[in-house]
Amino acid sequence: QVQLVESGGGLVQPGGSLRLSCAASSFTFSRYAMNWYRQTPGKERELVAAISRGGGITNYADSVKGRFTISRGNAKNTVYLQMNSLKPDDTAVYYCKVADYDYWGQGTQVTVSS
Repeated sequence: QVQLVESGGGLVQPGGSLRLSCAASSFTFSRYAMNWYRQTPGKERELVAAISRGGGITNYADSVKGRFTISRGNAKNTVYLQMNSLKPDDTAVYYCKVADYDYWGQGTQVTVSS
């Protein structure tokens, strides 16, 4: 059974940084592109960042471009989201997902507040 476990969320002040991790298991991680999404109450999940199987191609939502970096370690079956210059609008539950498949993690809360 595919498992995705996010970690690294928390409370951070505006302008701060966090690094999210998503540990994958029970599938051949290196064969799949991966995504990070986020969701706030009352809104649909938003695609934040995407990375190709090998990690050479990345894409970002305009709202996070230049501040967030997605990366992956295929040897560790893990995808990361480095978030810098955080803003209150970045407050959300962040989820990792196997691209093109309906496999999601349980989410990790990120709160940006002073």
